[in-house]
Amino acid sequence: MYHAIVRRKAKGVFASVSQADFQSVARQVTDDVHHVFAGDHALGGERHTKQALVRWFARLHRLFPDLRFEVGEVVAKGWPWRTVVALEWVAQGTLPNGEPYRNTGAHVVRMRWGRAAYIHAYEDSQTVAAACRRIAASGIEEGAAPPITS
Repeated sequence: MYHAIVRRKAKGVFASVSQADFQSVARQVTDDVHHVFAGDHALGGERHTKQALVRWFARLHRLFPDLRFEVGEVVAKGWPWRTVVALEWVAQGTLPNGEPYRNTGAHVVRMRWGRAAYIHAYEDSQTVAAACRRIAASGIEEGAAPPITS
């Protein structure tokens, strides 16, 4: 039963991201959350605080305002004090120049007492980097900004 609740909660977090409801996401993470998103681009790098993660999600939404996630398989294991969740997903949206954006990936999340303490995204970072370059070229300078880190 516990793992079914965790899987449903994990899917709900991705639904919140798709709806740009980052305050709901913030309530689901620890204050010292460690977030890893690979790549040398505006969304790359690591964050170590809830505040930095919220800023990162706000940037994600500014760069990809209609980004939507479709979550596939979700696996959860462990006890409430150390639960590991793995999710596969497909992200789709439209770039400012009208081009479609699509990426696939997975997240590994370590949870403590129902809140994410570690989040690692495994996506095609080259696809993200190319999209950020196109976004910057379309006039949205933040597409070329340095990563948000903490």
